[in-house]
Amino acid sequence: MRGRKKRALMNVDEVVDFFNNIIQERRYLPLLIPLILILWVIEKWIFSLSNWVPLVLAVWATVQYGNYQQRMVVEDLNKKWKRVILSTSTITPLEHCEWLNKLLMEIWSNFMNLKLSLRFQSIVEKRLKHRKSRLIEKVELLEFSLGSSPPCLGLDGTRWSTSGDQRVMRLGFDWDTTDISIMLLAKVAKPFFGTAKIVINSLHIKGDLLLMPILDGKSILYSLISTPEVRITVAFGSGGSQSLPATELPGVSSWLVKLLTDTLAKTMVEPRRQCFSLPAVDLRKKAVGGIIYVTVISASKLSRSSLRGSPSRRQSSFAVDGLQEHFDDKDLQTFVEVELGELTRRTDLRPGSSPRWDSTFNMVLHDNTGTVRFHLYERTPGSVKYDYLASCEIKMKYVTDDSTTFWAIGPDSGVIARHSEFCGKEVEMVLPFEGVNAGERLAVRLVVKEWQFSDGSLSLNNFRVSSQPSLNGSSNFVARTGRKINLTVVEGKDLITKDRSGKCNPYVKLQYGKVLHKTKTAHSFNPIWNQKFEFDEIGGGEYLKIKCYTEEVFADDSIGSARISLEGLVEGSVRDVWVPLEKVNSGELRIQIEAVSINDYEGSRGSAYPGDGWIELVLIEARDLVAADLRGTSDPYVRVQYGNLKRRTKVMYKTLHPQWHQTLEFPEDGSPLELHVKDHNALLPTSNIGDCVVEYQRLPPNEMSDKWIPLQGVKRGEIHVQVTRKVPELQKRPSMDSEPSLTKAHQISSQMKQMMIKLQSLIEDSNLEGISTPLSELETLHDMQEEYMVQLETEQMILLNKIEELGQEMLNSSPSLSRRSSGS
Repeated sequence: MRGRKKRALMNVDEVVDFFNNIIQERRYLPLLIPLILILWVIEKWIFSLSNWVPLVLAVWATVQYGNYQQRMVVEDLNKKWKRVILSTSTITPLEHCEWLNKLLMEIWSNFMNLKLSLRFQSIVEKRLKHRKSRLIEKVELLEFSLGSSPPCLGLDGTRWSTSGDQRVMRLGFDWDTTDISIMLLAKVAKPFFGTAKIVINSLHIKGDLLLMPILDGKSILYSLISTPEVRITVAFGSGGSQSLPATELPGVSSWLVKLLTDTLAKTMVEPRRQCFSLPAVDLRKKAVGGIIYVTVISASKLSRSSLRGSPSRRQSSFAVDGLQEHFDDKDLQTFVEVELGELTRRTDLRPGSSPRWDSTFNMVLHDNTGTVRFHLYERTPGSVKYDYLASCEIKMKYVTDDSTTFWAIGPDSGVIARHSEFCGKEVEMVLPFEGVNAGERLAVRLVVKEWQFSDGSLSLNNFRVSSQPSLNGSSNFVARTGRKINLTVVEGKDLITKDRSGKCNPYVKLQYGKVLHKTKTAHSFNPIWNQKFEFDEIGGGEYLKIKCYTEEVFADDSIGSARISLEGLVEGSVRDVWVPLEKVNSGELRIQIEAVSINDYEGSRGSAYPGDGWIELVLIEARDLVAADLRGTSDPYVRVQYGNLKRRTKVMYKTLHPQWHQTLEFPEDGSPLELHVKDHNALLPTSNIGDCVVEYQRLPPNEMSDKWIPLQGVKRGEIHVQVTRKVPELQKRPSMDSEPSLTKAHQISSQMKQMMIKLQSLIEDSNLEGISTPLSELETLHDMQEEYMVQLETEQMILLNKIEELGQEMLNSSPSLSRRSSGS
């Protein structure tokens, strides 16, 4: 019934629309009413018209309805055609967008203002650190608010245009606000003294904005067509007890205008574009850094003539153009330099116009966005000079649905965009070189290994794990958190040297807050340090600054630096990372980081002071040692160094597979445990036949680790050791102190007997309510008794092993006793 009523209503509406349309189209229709009355009079009193008038009216109504249906079809086709024109034409008609500004005014105060203020505040803080006026020694951002007045968009209208397959919206941008509130605290440089507050209270930016939807609407690229017009009004206020008077500092206003203009020109003016993501899911994670693997695959169609014609090439290489005229493109020898922030890496040199490198680099990003730049260089034939040819770049950004967006400048200033849904997914892009239109391309591949977040979590290969945070962060105010940070400099690889002799003697300096530490000096391009250091954790995103040097005779040379943020470290989890060195073309350091609370620090670490714990090292045997003597054998022994303590084993003569079975103990202080295998010589100096470092810092307390360790610095050789971290709180040291353990066991046994007697008396008295307490105490005493019995058995086994080792050592040291034992 409801369906029939609905269809009836639709038919009535159609009829009403039909007659309304007839009245509008046929102005003479009202005249038909009196004509019909006249005909009715003729029909009634003169002669009959009933035979042919209804037929005429039916024909007329049918013709009118057919015309109406035809007009509806034509209007529908016109609408569809307009849509086709809008989607295919290069430029659409100008459209007014007052509705957009009205919508922006409604949502600006409660949503857009807060969101954009937080976003631009972080950008301003970073720019202020790197760009300072000559009159300002230090500047700090105190307050940042964009105010309640939104920018005006498209006052002169907006229109769409098409560039290749890319749709572009162009609209005007005019932001003139007087209620903006940006306050800076500046420390004035000499010859002035004191501080001053700089208040920006009005801002005017005017330009033309471009919007480009990409990735099927998942993101929007935005940029300015040209450098906008910028005006700023600055006021000065009191900055404290030693402040300047409220007068204008010369040049500060123009410096701020130049700073804002340069920032916009380098980041948002065509073809530089920013990205605004529109994710379907917001995980509310703030990414503070990431690790990216960048692979330079190959280049194609490289040509000297076209590359020399690029603007950058004309500026940098005009002096040598005449010398390169006779070289063919097949003689090209090129390499690519990859740049991410202050981190740079280079590929090998490859010949030809279509070189292939397939070089992969581990890069570190210190923010949630970054720009990977690729610079192409050529080595002139017969010369050691490198000439810059061209460059291109890829921008990347973390999206809050745990994905990553990549975009770059395409051919004819178009757009190349890719989307990686999770970490570990490869993204391959073929990029044109900027300013070159002859078809030269560079093929690269990017893989985001992990994103690191401010809360200490990671986004790793499509799995979210709790771990340590970024390798980067923003430094702010210093505040201690009450935790310790254990940091181990494990090793390095591919370090460079500036020494003409080709030697590398690297060491590492660590600075965290005001605390400095330094590793020992190694003697290799791939050094192994395994040195552990301790810091008091500092809040506020304080950087751990790393500097690597090579030791020289007159002055040490810097061979790279890096920085790591220790914000958001999770207790009980070790962060093991390879950190690439910045400001050099090669080199990485392996760092292990662990946070320990103060409450757990003393007991779990067991190495705060000598006597709190000790390291038990058992040197069992070695195998496949190198021959140090002319007769093809060695006389090996082991020298053990632990901090300032040194121990050595006995010498095993004429063997490459010695067996020592010696136990050494050292009070734990966190120093590296180094083993140096030596060849004994009676007259000549001893020779080294291998070194290694025994890892013990992360061993569980009182648990033995049995391992074969390969020897470093030699072609072959391994040593078999057993190492244990002894902690007094968990196990008493085996010595004459075993008697108190036995006494304690007897005391527990007597207490259990007394508790049994008490329990029996309660049962006899039928006091069921009082039985629960002695039962729980009895269970506790039983558990304690089992623990002490296990400890007594352990001490007994250790004592028997000591006696056996002592007897074996006596046999080995006395030839007569050993002959008697073998003869018997």
